[in-house]
Amino acid sequence: MPTECEESQIKLEFETPRFLQSLFAHDEKVLKYLEEEAGVKIVTRDGWLLARGYPEDCAIVEQVFGDLEEARRNGGEITPRDFRTAVDIALSEDEEGSVSDLVSVQLVGARGRKPVVARTRNQLEYLNAMQKNEVVFGLGPAGTGKTYLAVAMALHMLKNKEVNRVVLTRPAVEAGEALGFLPGDMRDKVAPYLRPLYDAIDDMLGFEEGDKRLEDGSIEIAPLAYMRGRTLSKSFVILDEAQNTTREQMFMALTRLGEGSRCVVTGDSSQIDLKEHRTSGLLEAENALKGVKGVGFNYFDTDDVVRHAVVGRIIEAYNKERS
Repeated sequence: MPTECEESQIKLEFETPRFLQSLFAHDEKVLKYLEEEAGVKIVTRDGWLLARGYPEDCAIVEQVFGDLEEARRNGGEITPRDFRTAVDIALSEDEEGSVSDLVSVQLVGARGRKPVVARTRNQLEYLNAMQKNEVVFGLGPAGTGKTYLAVAMALHMLKNKEVNRVVLTRPAVEAGEALGFLPGDMRDKVAPYLRPLYDAIDDMLGFEEGDKRLEDGSIEIAPLAYMRGRTLSKSFVILDEAQNTTREQMFMALTRLGEGSRCVVTGDSSQIDLKEHRTSGLLEAENALKGVKGVGFNYFDTDDVVRHAVVGRIIEAYNKERS
């Protein structure tokens, strides 16, 4: 067993106090997590950090801050979640990757806004899949970034002129797709059902640019019923809440793609709202399309929830209750 005399210390020095603080998200409370998990004592002041503990534990501290420093110098903004992720990776013998890997794909947003990056390994694999495949399925519980990252990739490709148009659609199940009786124009009718997509656009582009894109047609948001009969060329199509599509709707949506187009389908098979025991088109597509060239499947779980930490715990509790 190690003895007290075997303890050592390391001192990590950085160019400015602010840079060092950015590595732990300007929140010294997260250092407690590293202290508890690695079994070290940490002191930080000015532009340096001192860790005391057994040599192997001090090495974990050095690995964590090396990973975070690389991520920061590559343009990443470190969050408390990123810090804890770096600690978990350093402590795990099986886990591969690093926080610096997560910021390797940066999606351009509006001027003056931070780029969108992955927060988990599954999110990074999802972003890579969207770059490599024509059709990608992002499947998993709420809050895992499925739709948000798909919108970010679509807007990134639109800004880089890789596509000419972004089409966002979802089945308006609550309205039974019978939208003609609702007041206002088409955007007014469907806004309540498509609000999450509008919110993602506003968050990434800002209200003014987002509204401008919607007005000029380079971004189109519409219920799935409006997709029938169209051919979408050089477009980035996002089908959200796909668990609520019928088999016919899913087949129709996937066959709208024209030359130079891509499609991302997001959904959660545990949240099917279809009535009359109708089969979800998402379930059929998942069974039918695995192994098809150009089609990728990415799965998320509660570890990927990037909303408030309690959301992941709520999802896990409900899964246990319902299993």
